[in-house]
Amino acid sequence: MIQLHDKQFIPFISAEEIDFAIASMASQVEADFADEIPIFIGVLNGSFMVVSDFMKHYKKPCEVSFIKLASYHGTSSTNQVKQLIGLNQDLTGRTVIVIEDIVDTGNTVAELKVLFKKQNVKHFKIATLFFKPEAYKKDLKIDYIGIRIPNKFIVGYGLDYDGLGRNLSEVYQLK
Repeated sequence: MIQLHDKQFIPFISAEEIDFAIASMASQVEADFADEIPIFIGVLNGSFMVVSDFMKHYKKPCEVSFIKLASYHGTSSTNQVKQLIGLNQDLTGRTVIVIEDIVDTGNTVAELKVLFKKQNVKHFKIATLFFKPEAYKKDLKIDYIGIRIPNKFIVGYGLDYDGLGRNLSEVYQLK
C-alpha cells in the first residue's frame, strides 16, 4: 500500500502487465501503418511514460510530439477540457495517432478529434493504455486499447493524484 496526500492506494497492475500491453499496442499500430510515417501525439502530463515506452517498442519510422490538456481536479473529471500547450506543426494529410495514458469519460479524446479534424489529417486514431468502458460517454471509437479497467481511480505510470504518483512503475487503485 502507498500513501499520496490524504489517500491510500493498493497495488492494481504490475509493470510487466503494462509493458506487455504497450508492446501489443505498438505491434498493432506498426502492422496497421507499416507503409506510412505516423506522428504520435502524447497527451501531457499523464502520457509521458506510455509514449516513451511505446516508442521503444515501435520499430518503424515515426515522429512524436506532445499536446497538453487538462480535465482533472483531484480524483474526478471536471468535464471541461482546457488546452494548455498546443501543436505548432502542420498535420495536413498526416496519420495522427494520439497516445493517451487513460480514457475514461472520453471528453479529452472528443476534444482532440475536433482539434485534429480542423488540421485535415489523413487518419486520426486513438491509442490508450487504460480504458474505463463503464465511464466512457462518447461514440468515438478507441482504436487501440492496452488494458480495460473498472471505473476506479488509479495512480502510477504517469497517472497522478494532485501531482503525486506519476513516477511509480506500477499502477495502484484507490483503497
